[in-house]
Amino acid sequence: MAEDTPAQPTSKTDLFLSFTWLALQGFGGVLAVVQRELVEEKRWMTREQFVEDWAVAQIMPGPNVVNLSMMIGGRYFGLPGALAALAGMLVAPLVVVLLLAMLYGSVADNPMAQNALRGMGAVAAGLITATGIKLIAALDKNAMGMTVCIGLAVLTFIAIGLLRWPLLWVLLGIGGAACVWAYRVLKRNEEPQTGLTCSPTSRRSHSWGWAAPSPPRPTCTVIWSTRTAGSAKHSSPRQSRCRKLHRDPTCCLWPCSAGTWA
Repeated sequence: MAEDTPAQPTSKTDLFLSFTWLALQGFGGVLAVVQRELVEEKRWMTREQFVEDWAVAQIMPGPNVVNLSMMIGGRYFGLPGALAALAGMLVAPLVVVLLLAMLYGSVADNPMAQNALRGMGAVAAGLITATGIKLIAALDKNAMGMTVCIGLAVLTFIAIGLLRWPLLWVLLGIGGAACVWAYRVLKRNEEPQTGLTCSPTSRRSHSWGWAAPSPPRPTCTVIWSTRTAGSAKHSSPRQSRCRKLHRDPTCCLWPCSAGTWA
């Protein structure tokens, strides 16, 4: 239930302090920290919302987490909220980075310090991988479906990780194709339905009946093609599509008398 109704930041100060604490934890693997803090701890967004917002933040210029913080701040408090979140992401980390840079300058040639940095890089890779696996479940509610999303992820990994293609071309190519496919799926799901419905009596007589706009009993709305309306050629309905749309295995199991089915 908490995932369905996410909480909200209480004030701009809450935004500033929350993102300051988040930024101070983001050593090496900021994606894992952001997901844990915003989704699991504070519950400001669901996993599905996080995946969508992170995707938008990733394709925008600038650091991903900074873009995400401004999106969240602007969503709840407008421009002042976006600036408060941005300040939280930058002020304290800037001081820490300057201090660490001064400290690292004195030990940069030390083999132990170099090996320690390599170890931190391996941990960061593990954190990002673990977070990605954790967020896979959120793709099940994606409009394109789990299979298509995983396929696109594999193609992206091959293009960047193995073929070493430039990120811009991968983004425009695979990302553009994914956007077009998602748009077509959403458009198909939002197709307007006709007023042609089947009444409960027509199920027994296998003939069409015109139901009232607001019948007292449930009716099954049928999507059909207006391009072939009035045609003398009739065909059987696509039962699998009808069942998927209406969740009723007993509906739409008879011939169409008004045109060819879509």
